[in-house]
Parts: sequence; C-alpha cells; structure tokens
Amino acid sequence: MIINFNDNDITVNIIRKNNKNVYFRFKDANTLEITCHYLVTDHEIKSLIKKNEKSLIKLYQKTVNKIKKHEVFTILGTPYTIIIDESLKNVEMDIDYIKTPSMDKLNKYTKALCKDVFQTEINKYSNIIPGIPKFSLKIRKMTTRWGVCNPKLKTITLNSDLIYYKRTLIDYVIVHEMCHFFEANHSKKFWEHVSKYYPNYKEARKELRN
Repeated sequence: MIINFNDNDITVNIIRKNNKNVYFRFKDANTLEITCHYLVTDHEIKSLIKKNEKSLIKLYQKTVNKIKKHEVFTILGTPYTIIIDESLKNVEMDIDYIKTPSMDKLNKYTKALCKDVFQTEINKYSNIIPGIPKFSLKIRKMTTRWGVCNPKLKTITLNSDLIYYKRTLIDYVIVHEMCHFFEANHSKKFWEHVSKYYPNYKEARKELRN
C-alpha cells in the first residue's frame, strides 16, 4: 500500500497478527510499518492513519531526525556520507559515500565488518607477540571499556564501537588486552609488555579518551 503522507509517498507494510491493538512504526523515512489483527481491513487501516495523522507526523519527524543524525557515518576513522537507496540489495561503499537500502542493513554490515577487521588485526599480532595462547574473540557494545581479557577462560572481548576508530587505535586495544595474558593487572611490567609491541600506547590512550 502506498499513501501520501506529510507530502511524501510512503510505503505501508501491514503485518497482521493475533493481537488486540494496532501499532505504528516508521522503519525509515519512506516506510510505515503497521501491526494489527488479522481481521483489520485495508480500509480500516487508511481510516486509522487519517484519524492519527497528527501523532504520526510527530513520529515521522522523529524518525527523520534520527536518520539525519547518522548522515555522516565514520568507519575505521574515515567519515562517509550516508545515502539511503531502497533499490539496493546490499551496502555499497565509495570513497566518500556509503549507500545502503536501510539503516538496519548498514548496522548489520557494520557488525559483520567488526568481526572481519578485529580478527584480521588479532591474527597479525598473534604472529608478532610470542607466547599468546589460543583464545576466543567476543564482540559486544560496552559503555565503560574498550576491551576485556579473561585469561582463565582464554577470551578477549572487544567493544563493537571500535569499528568507528582508526585501525591503529584498534591495534592498541588488541595489544593491550593480549598483554593481559602475561600480566593480569596494570603494573609497570604490564606496560613494558604493551610498549614493546605498541610504543605509542600513551598517545592512543589519550585519543580514545577524547
């Protein structure tokens, strides 16, 4: 279903379930998703859209503003301008642009990129730093740490937000966490290990803090 809403042609995706209420959600600037009961007709949906037009305009504007905040998207320290093109199937990267069919698709792309980039850098330093045991990589969003090493479980967890930073900063965090396999604390001996494989660690720490 296509409707003209707030002077824009909006695609309406209707999801019918066995629920009592009707829910409205803008997936992006061009798509309104409506979840309703199986028995709700298209005619009734159009009436509900018209009846709730003021509230939907506010919801639409909120969605548009959220997208605008992501218009400049940084990956590996390089800023890109986002272009949302629903005709695309996959995310495409150019020198200055990222073209994506939706923000959801871009987020999935970034998540996959995290795993590839982090693992590549880990493999690099595993060949440089002797004595590192085989360990598992975990990736998740963290609010207070860039990385966590668990020597007993032989795991290193990296903050998914690191994908927005330069590879050199990602490398620092990886070296930092790897060195915890030798020293579980932040003693002088620990920083000696870090400086051996990442001499500019002080500058990297300062940059990440800022």
